[in-house]
Order: sequence, then C-alpha cells, then structure tokens
Amino acid sequence: QLQASGGGLVQAGGSLRLSCAASGTIFSINVMGWYRQAPGKQRELVASITSDNSTNYLASVKGRLTISRDDAKNTVYLQMNSLKFEDTAVYYCNADVRLNPLGPIFRYWGRGTQVTVSS
Repeated sequence: QLQASGGGLVQAGGSLRLSCAASGTIFSINVMGWYRQAPGKQRELVASITSDNSTNYLASVKGRLTISRDDAKNTVYLQMNSLKFEDTAVYYCNADVRLNPLGPIFRYWGRGTQVTVSS
C-alpha cells in the first residue's frame, strides 16, 4: 500500500514537501507519480518519475515542483516551492509495482493529502 504525508496549509509563495512510501512485499517499482484534484475539477497528473529517474511535469508546475524518488525506501517525494493559490487540491500518489520477478505490474494509489495555499 501507499502512504502519503506532508500536506497542509501554506501561504502563497511558501513550500511544502510531500512524501509517499510504499510498503509490503515489493520486487520493483516502475513509474511513480503525483496527481491532484481540485474541487469541481478532474484529477490531473502533476509529475511522474520512471525507474531510471526520467521525469515529466504538468506545464503549470515546471520550475516550481520537483519529483524525486528513493528506491531504497520505496518512496517518492514532491518538493513544492513558490506555491500558488491554484495549487490547492488533494494530492494523490501512485506507483506501478511488480510484486515478484515474473508477476504483473499493479498500479497502487495512496490516500490523498490536502494541500491548501492561501492567497
């Protein structure tokens, strides 16, 4: 399972760091990512990172948010700087996990963590 943490209330221009740790029997993790969903809007991909550390970002967060991973801890991070009011949303992490060498890949989702940016 995935456990996300680090959300909270911050003023515009401030910073937060989200963490999401995978637990249980894991052989490998391929892509890990962060999505967000604001009230009345669809869930959108914020950032993703592959097993070889290739990253992809939503255009509106480039240069402000940075995704990283620590494979020794099965954890993905989202460093959020220069936060804007429009970054307010529930943030969800996910991971594509292989439980054994020959098994299929499962996509797991963490519970959301609220990020609120006050203007």
